[in-house]
Amino acid sequence: MAPAERTRGVDLLVALGAGVVALGLLVGLPPLDAADPDSAGLVLRVPAPFTAAWTVLAIGLLAQSAALLAARRAPRTVLLVVAALPVVIAALAPQTADLFGLTALPVVVAVVLAALRVPLARLWPSLVAAAVLVAAGSAVLVPRATSVGQGVLQAVGAVGLPLLVTLLVQSRREVRAARTAEVSAVGREQDALVDAAVSRERAAMARELHDIAAHHLSGIALMAAVIDRQIDSEPERAHEGARQVREQSTAVLDDLRRLVGLLRDDVPAERAVETIAGIVDLVERARFRSDVRLDVHAGDHPLAEGIGPLAQLAAYRTVQEALANAVLHAPSAPCTVTVDDRDPTRVAIRVENAPATDPAPGSSPSGGNGLRGMRERADLVGARLQAGPTPSGGWLVELALGREAPPAPTQAADGTEVVA
Repeated sequence: MAPAERTRGVDLLVALGAGVVALGLLVGLPPLDAADPDSAGLVLRVPAPFTAAWTVLAIGLLAQSAALLAARRAPRTVLLVVAALPVVIAALAPQTADLFGLTALPVVVAVVLAALRVPLARLWPSLVAAAVLVAAGSAVLVPRATSVGQGVLQAVGAVGLPLLVTLLVQSRREVRAARTAEVSAVGREQDALVDAAVSRERAAMARELHDIAAHHLSGIALMAAVIDRQIDSEPERAHEGARQVREQSTAVLDDLRRLVGLLRDDVPAERAVETIAGIVDLVERARFRSDVRLDVHAGDHPLAEGIGPLAQLAAYRTVQEALANAVLHAPSAPCTVTVDDRDPTRVAIRVENAPATDPAPGSSPSGGNGLRGMRERADLVGARLQAGPTPSGGWLVELALGREAPPAPTQAADGTEVVA
């Protein structure tokens, strides 16, 4: 069924229901009242069925109900028409005074329909006019002083009470709709947060893959170029280089397996997350393909004390990427890695290579991604990164990691200090 046909069907049911109930009460109330033994002497004084006065009241009730069919298109006009018809009925059939209250039923329905379809700010003049017409009908029917108060009460019952109930129901419906919209908005916000988290995880994966591949594959490419030159003149060194290529290939596969293991819940990670202490092994492996020196200036505390695990991983990856860049762009130049752990507030890590004496075997098609990844990692852990050429023509990467604040000591009951 089309929406238009469905709305017309609802309007027809409302109008038909109001007419059937009003006529049913018109026909059924007098016999029921006469059959009640407790109402002796108080029998309703109504005209006999199908007399002129009775017919006027019945036609008026049907006209009121029929007017409700147009309530969807013109709710305010229908309200005024339904409220004005009782005035006509009161003027033409005053004998129907005891059943005149039946004319308030269509008025109640018209008030409800108008309140549901028109904002109260635009509807209140029609409501006031309808209340005046309801009160006027009572005044016309019973022209005495007490009829004014009776008319006001009938206007309140026919206009005010249904309006109040409708507004309450409508407000509850709006509250439910607002709650539903809020829940939907919260759901969309959660979806957006999940999407943002997934994007961040994908960016982190891309950085990890880039760092792993750039570090190992650049060394493999350099060693392959050296092997190509040595295979005829220095076969023993060429064999040694081939073994180093194999070691590097195995290392990159191990790192990739570890990364996949971190991403899968059902497979435990094969290795722990790298730390600043792992830079020593990193430099030892890098010495197989280039001239790399390591200087560690330790303080009077364990190495990298107060540096969080995420910051230590960022430092490790920064050194790894810097060494890979040095091999790629300055393959024959010596490189120095310095870890300065003497400052009580921070750890400084420097990777500096001298100017290249031999041309690089090739350039990376994704230039700039390594430095961009270093900066993103530094920003993530609140570190300070500086990278650029040195006055001598080499390249320097410097990372400064702030230490976490140590826990404040608290006083124990026996007077000794304990760490909270």
